[in-house]
Amino acid sequence: MPERWKDWLAQAKRDLNHAENACRDSDFEWSCFSAQQSAEKAVKAVFLYLHGEGWGHSVFGLLRNLSH
Repeated sequence: MPERWKDWLAQAKRDLNHAENACRDSDFEWSCFSAQQSAEKAVKAVFLYLHGEGWGHSVFGLLRNLSH
């Protein structure tokens, strides 16, 4: 089975880059959205790395479930 966590982590890094660029351009709504997407995808990458699966969009909820 492919290591999909690498794909999720790469996308998280691209989203974070987009957030930084949007912030620099004073496009704060997109910056916040992209930063949230980056965090969500990074945590889901950790789930996949640990052979689990993260569900939902709340970064707090994902992190809480990761600790179980």
